[in-house]
Amino acid sequence: MNVTIQPTLLKGGVVPPPSKSQAHRAVIAAALAGGVSKLSRLARSQDITATLNCVAAMGAGVEWTGEKTVRIHGLGRSIPRKDEHLLRFDCEESGSTLRFLIPVAIAVTGGGSFTGHGRLMERPQRPYFDIFEEKGIFYEQKDGVLTVEGALKPGRYELPGNVSSQFITGLLYALPLLKGDSEIMLTTPLESEGYVDMTQEVLKQFGINVRREENRFAVPGGQRYHGCDMNVEADWSQAAFWYAAAALGSKIDIQGMNALSTQGDMVVVPYYLKLTAPGDVELDVSQCPDLVPALSAMAAVRQGTTHIVNAARLRIKESDRLAAVTQVLNAMGADVTEQAEGLTIVGRGGLAGGVSVDSHNDHRIAMMAAIAATRCERPVTVLDAQCVAKSYPNFWEDYEALSGRIVRS
Repeated sequence: MNVTIQPTLLKGGVVPPPSKSQAHRAVIAAALAGGVSKLSRLARSQDITATLNCVAAMGAGVEWTGEKTVRIHGLGRSIPRKDEHLLRFDCEESGSTLRFLIPVAIAVTGGGSFTGHGRLMERPQRPYFDIFEEKGIFYEQKDGVLTVEGALKPGRYELPGNVSSQFITGLLYALPLLKGDSEIMLTTPLESEGYVDMTQEVLKQFGINVRREENRFAVPGGQRYHGCDMNVEADWSQAAFWYAAAALGSKIDIQGMNALSTQGDMVVVPYYLKLTAPGDVELDVSQCPDLVPALSAMAAVRQGTTHIVNAARLRIKESDRLAAVTQVLNAMGADVTEQAEGLTIVGRGGLAGGVSVDSHNDHRIAMMAAIAATRCERPVTVLDAQCVAKSYPNFWEDYEALSGRIVRS
């Protein structure tokens, strides 16, 4: 689907969708728990559907009881279990699904075969591979399939903190299931710290105790997940696009946000305040890389130059986001210069538009283009605009409800 946008400022109230990051964590915890858990305010995005399908493949019961409510019948005391054949997990394009479930599958069923789509299976897994080689766990990555087989054993696990917090989260979910105690030692400073805080918060809600001491996580073994009911918060990373619209002049009332959230992307609020003031600004996104497309849209139309730094990890997302942001915004009339680990954006009073831009099959690039289009002089067509379904299935409906003028083709 392509979407052509007639430039106009937006207005009205909007409730961003449920947090994808929190929902992944809640679904996996509920699948590992005893009894039944009810998770409310879940979006049926492609990424969350992938995680639900994978825990169902593992043996958990998944039952939708409403448009945004799911009941999960957890595996509980049937962990660990050994299947005759390795289970197969289709993670679609979800990096969280893949990286969270690799160690969980080893702990629960002795391993599995993981597949995905788009660029997912190109994303680096070296931190896990280093552990597997040390611990004697078999792995093979061939023809787009990652196969792992073996047993996790209690003990010391070393991980870099500056590659992706997803590896830490995966181990934090799996290690409590082992019979003995374990520890995770970070060999480099932790980035995306808020995501690890969220992991610990969800684990605690499901009865799992993990203690952090600076660069060390102490994980007692022999723990059991306990089912619980949980409401998923609204997503700050998606709210960022509506903040971007407001920064570009739209009258947006962003509703339903938790001001006490552990979501690291809540930093969009102080960053928004910096970008709505004139002058040069430097934004460190090492703790919030998903915000870069929304921040870049804000930076494109402001008084001053914006330097976005420590963003190298964006090159291994659904697209090379540093390259994609540069290409799309420059095509629309912005002044963006790409660096190895960041962007320099010279603000302009408005954008020309009058172009078709490639979404790069990246939900955040498509939404960035939609917001930037509100300040264009001429229409903008976003190609493959359906990719927003990965995280925000109702984005285009919400855009229209805010008086956005679009034509689908």
